[in-house]
Amino acid sequence: MEIMPFVFGKMAEKQEFTDRDNESNRLAQNFISLINTTVISPRRWGKSSLVKKVAAQVMSENKNIKVCLLDIFNVRNESEFYEYYAQALIKATSSRWEDWDDNAKTFLSRWLPKITFSPDNQAEISFGVEWEELQKNPDDIIDLAETIANAKKIKIVVCIGDFQSISNFDDSLAFQRKLIAHWQHHQNVAYCLYGSKRHMLLDIFANVKMPFYKFGDIMFLDKIDNKTWGKFIQKRFKDTGKIISRKDAEYLAALVENHSYYVQQLAQQSWLRTKTECSIPVIDESLQSIKHQLSLLFVGLTESLSTTQLYFLRAIIEKQTVFGQENLKKYRLGTSANVIRIKDALLSKEIIDITQKNIEIQDPIFKLWLKEEYFKIR
Repeated sequence: MEIMPFVFGKMAEKQEFTDRDNESNRLAQNFISLINTTVISPRRWGKSSLVKKVAAQVMSENKNIKVCLLDIFNVRNESEFYEYYAQALIKATSSRWEDWDDNAKTFLSRWLPKITFSPDNQAEISFGVEWEELQKNPDDIIDLAETIANAKKIKIVVCIGDFQSISNFDDSLAFQRKLIAHWQHHQNVAYCLYGSKRHMLLDIFANVKMPFYKFGDIMFLDKIDNKTWGKFIQKRFKDTGKIISRKDAEYLAALVENHSYYVQQLAQQSWLRTKTECSIPVIDESLQSIKHQLSLLFVGLTESLSTTQLYFLRAIIEKQTVFGQENLKKYRLGTSANVIRIKDALLSKEIIDITQKNIEIQDPIFKLWLKEEYFKIR
């Protein structure tokens, strides 16, 4: 069975990981120096792979540093956060799964921790107190990383993915104040907080009125450039006994706007269709195949959008400004105030992203499908 040279839909590791040397070095130095860091980029640009890669590197080179990785995408409230957070920390700082119970009882004794194990040795922690009691004084859990670091004479880096999810908690502002009141005083712990909803994360970390304002170093991930992708794709083809020219490899990446997830997917589909040497017709065929595979998903997505939201997206595809009076009329967008509401709604749904330069549709295949299949723009 052939080993697939390209990876998408899961963490990219080792030779599957592409470039990001500058970002890796910066993040690794922040981890070692215990500098709090925020990493922001659209979904599927490789944030999680970057954090995981740097975590593994830092721990392999520094035996006194432990990195705790957790994602709170499915965490819906403060109570769930405390349980999930404590579980991840106990696991990350325990040398064996048998130590979980001892460590939980040592560091969380007042909350009557209970450890349960599934048949595959996956452990879960729960507390023997009511939420109302925990809510009154959660300090032990918020300070847990610092407590463990001091007791074990180690440094800990806590990495929390989809951190913007805390904005959906009841009384999120009060919760953020609790966290920052403790975390800003920790001396042996650093926090790496990352996510994909730029506008929500900027409100948390760049809004002077918010508790996490200037909490640490903010890193905005850019797309990997076309030449780097071309070199990577060509090498991965060569490693598996197949050929693609550098020019065609760069063409492949450019077709999906250097979007990390889709570059890997398109490269894989092109590789599968290649016997010996890949060509542009093979790449084009692979792109159309991916577009058709996702068409039902895109149909459902467009059905969830209003007519004005769809016309807004058409204006972006046709590279038109959406605030000029002529285009407000042409694309039936209503008033400038209505355009702002449309923009905010599409941002919230992570369909568009706004940078200093322009407004972009995040998903390049969705953009292609809209252009060719929905609006039939030629």
